[in-house]
Parts: sequence; structure tokens; C-alpha cells
Amino acid sequence: MSDRHTTGHWARYNSGQTTRPVRDLCRRAMTLAGPGNGRTAIDLGCGAGRETRALLDAGWRVLAIDSEPGTEALLLRAIGGRHPALTVRTSGFEDLSSLPEADLIHAGYSLPYQRRESFDRLWTVLRSRLRPGGRLAVNVFGEHDSWAGDPAMTFFGVAEARSLVDGLEIEHWHEEDAPGPAFGGPKHWHVFEFIARRPS
Repeated sequence: MSDRHTTGHWARYNSGQTTRPVRDLCRRAMTLAGPGNGRTAIDLGCGAGRETRALLDAGWRVLAIDSEPGTEALLLRAIGGRHPALTVRTSGFEDLSSLPEADLIHAGYSLPYQRRESFDRLWTVLRSRLRPGGRLAVNVFGEHDSWAGDPAMTFFGVAEARSLVDGLEIEHWHEEDAPGPAFGGPKHWHVFEFIARRPS
């Protein structure tokens, strides 16, 4: 069994993420979306809370979701205590059946870590909860990734990845297909990163 599927892996990973910069995907999506002004954002796989805090600081109301039992305590440390605009939900993606309508949905390196049937169901939910003018900012893994073939994860070819945003306006698209570092050591990354907007 891969380390990423063992108990405690993600807790160890998150504990090492508390001082890293906010991911470029989230920063780019926030720039495109403009000030939060009390609008709703969902941070899926919020982990150590780096992007959650950036969204809160920009004026968003944030629903932060992660499967790790210690997520809420970790987030509260990251943002310096309770925040009136933050709601935390501890849940695996396979158990997510209802979400609020949102103006921004961010999922940075989190959605691939579920089986395909779970991904497909959740993707339908995410698209249905996106308000007109709202944005999806997401990374999904491609078929050349070192981990491709893991039945507990989801991977896409380029055409299939593009089909995820059929009917949406693609504002940013980047494909990475190269070796690089990972928490567990070097690997080959194949990642589709995109921001897609629901037309108004």
C-alpha cells in the first residue's frame, strides 16, 4: 500500500505545509474573481489552511472541507482563532452530497485522491453549485503521472480533462508533464491545472 493511503499520511503532510506560499492557482483565481465582498468560496481539501486564510483575508466567506480529523484545529491555528466568515467541515469527498451555492470553488491537488465513481459524482455536484459568473479552480492528474493506475485515485487523458469544463469559459489552462519533487520523494507529475468560469 502506498504511504499516501496509510493512516496519518495526510496529517504529516499538512503539518509541513503551514508556512509554504499560497498556491499560484488560488492566487490566480482570486485575481480573476476580484474582492470577495462576502461572496462564498469553497476550499476542497483545505489541508493546512494556506488558501483558506488567503480567501478569508480577501473578504470571502469560506467553507473549508478536508477529511483529516484534526482539520479544524489546524485551520484555527493557521488563521489565528475563530473567524466569523469561516465554516469547517470534516468529510471525505465520497461522503459529500450537499454543498452551498458558491462563487469560487478551489480544489488544489485534492480531487484526484478519490475513486473515479466518487470523482464523477462530486464533479456533478460542484458544477451544479457554481453560481453564474462563478469559477472552478482545480488540479486533476493526467495519465502519464507516476501514480496512474492506482485504483483509489482518478486520472485523465487530455481530451477527457478538457471535457470536464464543457460549457464553461476556460480562463486558465496549464499542463505539467515532467519530473519533480513530492512529499514522498521525486516522481513524475502529470497535472492539468485550470480555472473555468460559468457564464453569467
